[in-house]
Amino acid sequence: MCCFFTALVLAGPRAAILIWWLIDFDRWELAFNNFLWAFVGFLFAPWTTLAWVAVWSPSGLVGFDWVIVGLAIFADVASYTGGLYGNRGRAANYA
Repeated sequence: MCCFFTALVLAGPRAAILIWWLIDFDRWELAFNNFLWAFVGFLFAPWTTLAWVAVWSPSGLVGFDWVIVGLAIFADVASYTGGLYGNRGRAANYA
């Protein structure tokens, strides 16, 4: 199962979310109050959504769980801004 999960994450976080949601629907229902938050996470913050479900427990997130979610937030922000920084030399008149 671990190798299957790793292959899904490497295929893309949205593919991993979709397969994991199909396999373990109850965990997703418990981790999110309603479907809207999970869907918004799927669209705009897939790494954060995956991390949230992976570390979620009925007692809440404690300790190192917040570090994992923080790294996932960083991964989402980096995925949106990384192309901007990498292509700065291609933009005309970039100071």
